[in-house]
Amino acid sequence: MRISYHFTFEDGTRKVFTVNLHAESLNVIPPDDQARPEWAKLANYRCQDCQLDENGVQYCPIAVNISSVVDFFKAYTSHDKVQVRVVTKERVYGKKTTVQRALGSLLGIYMAASGCPSVEKLKPMVRFHLPFATIEETVFRSASTYLLGQYFLKKQGKQADLDLVELADFYKGIQKVNRGISERLRGVIGKDAVNNAVICLDMFAKELPYAIEDSLEELEGLFAVYWQ
Repeated sequence: MRISYHFTFEDGTRKVFTVNLHAESLNVIPPDDQARPEWAKLANYRCQDCQLDENGVQYCPIAVNISSVVDFFKAYTSHDKVQVRVVTKERVYGKKTTVQRALGSLLGIYMAASGCPSVEKLKPMVRFHLPFATIEETVFRSASTYLLGQYFLKKQGKQADLDLVELADFYKGIQKVNRGISERLRGVIGKDAVNNAVICLDMFAKELPYAIEDSLEELEGLFAVYWQ
């Protein structure tokens, strides 16, 4: 599986980032010349509640996979304008937006598909990646994906979490990962585009627990036809 982000900047600069994913595991397939910078070592600003064994894993998988993106975008500010074309096997998406908005969409793939156990439950959403998703779309997709996972758990004879309690806790864990990545980037980046892209992702992670606490009321009306 392949997802390509084509960036065209106002000064004419063009850059393509292609994420290759294993068809079954949905893990990122790294390039042969994958960089492993010092700041990507697991011991540097390790995330709170990190589940990786520092004795067996030398590098943070997310940091390694985003290193080339970080290196390129460290010269850009959050609100620089960019035209983005996202190419998948099924379709092409296009949008003129800010660097932080486009970059957040790309980083979201790397974070979910790098092999970090704290965020692996996001992988089904990578398979059906929606670039430039709004907060409302993300809440809908996250809750729907999680409930489908609970359906499959129930089919296996296991306890299903239909109250989304574990989903809220999961997104609180994602917030810790976002903070850890932000801390890593502070001493690496020049301008603010990359770090603010992570902050934007964190806004999405913070919204979901609040939406669940409110019983997803903003989405309930969409399903009125189910009980008519």
